[in-house]
Formats: sequence, C-alpha cells, structure tokens
Amino acid sequence: MAKKVDPGLNAMASKATDSSKPPLKAPAKYELGFIVNKDHKLSPSYKPALKAIPGTSKQMTPEAVAAFSKMRKAAKKDGISLTAVSGYRSYARQKVLFAYYSRQLGAKQAARVSARPGTSEHQTGLAMDVGASSGRCVISKCFASTREGKWVAKNSHKYGFIMRYPKGAEKTTGYAYEPWHFRYVGTAIAKDMKSKKVKTLEKYYTK
Repeated sequence: MAKKVDPGLNAMASKATDSSKPPLKAPAKYELGFIVNKDHKLSPSYKPALKAIPGTSKQMTPEAVAAFSKMRKAAKKDGISLTAVSGYRSYARQKVLFAYYSRQLGAKQAARVSARPGTSEHQTGLAMDVGASSGRCVISKCFASTREGKWVAKNSHKYGFIMRYPKGAEKTTGYAYEPWHFRYVGTAIAKDMKSKKVKTLEKYYTK
C-alpha cells in the first residue's frame, strides 16, 4: 500500500507552479495518468505498492508490471527481446543520483538529463527505462535506432505505455530526449494520445 501523504497532495494536479503555464486538466495526484514533472512534485514519503518485474530485481506497480509483461511477450513473438533496465526509485535514491549528475555535469545540465528528488517519474512506480536484452545502447539515444527501440516506440501504446520524453519536446517536458524512458498511463490514455498524435502528457492535458 502507498504510504500516507499530506492531504494537500491529493488535490487535482490542475495548475502548474509557474503561473505563466496553462492549467493542466490532469487526474488527481497518485491516480493513473497523473502528472509528475518539475512543476508537479511527489511527497518525499510517497511510495506506491510495488511488484518485482519477473526475471529482474526491478520493481513497478502491479498494473505496470502486468502491462510490461504483456508487451515483452508480444515483442518476443516478433523476435524482439526487451528488458527492464530500471523501474521504481525512491526519493532518497533520486537525491543521490541527481547529486552525482550535478557533480559530473553541473546543476544546469544535470537538470536536463536527471530529475531532482520529488520530480522523478520513477518514484511513481509507473515509469521504466526499457532496453534490449543484448545490452546494446542501454540508456542511450542510439536505442531509438535499434530494432528493440523501434518496436517499443511503435507498439508501446497498445500496452498502456508512452515515450515520456520524446525528441523535440524538451521545452514542454523539461527534459532532454530519452527514447528509452517509458511511462505507464493505461491503454485508454496511451491509445488516445496516439490517435490524436499528441506526444507529451503536458500537451495532452492542455488540449
């Protein structure tokens, strides 16, 4: 079960902290499809119910694990072997990671490629980094050019996943292109975004 959070955090994620940005008609926090980004943060104590992804030590929410298992099975039928590179990350773990990237790249550049603690989708248990079982182009932009990367980009919506940080959307999402980072939002939202050709949740909820 998710840990208890402050009542204020259950309010609708309908307004960005930056008043110049359009309001988001998004689901309430902690509901499937809700927004997590630099303007919509998670409580440090938030931790969803988790389940291990079969064959790995990685964890996601039970519904996300089930969806990934279906997607991986479908990919295998097409001769594509997928793996979960990462799944859930705690607030504390994200704090360590962001500090590391800040030391390596500087805070400004780190903020383009890593999330500050409380703003990472990985803390929701609904986000994952997908990779090829071969290990080729893991957590790299070249993943997009692999057979695995192309398959996931084309088919992930059928299983409720979206590429969360698509190419050319950094001004909208706040993050650089990550063709390996996928967010589970459920098939209703994922398929609707695909049919409307909307690439980001931010755009989807301001339409």
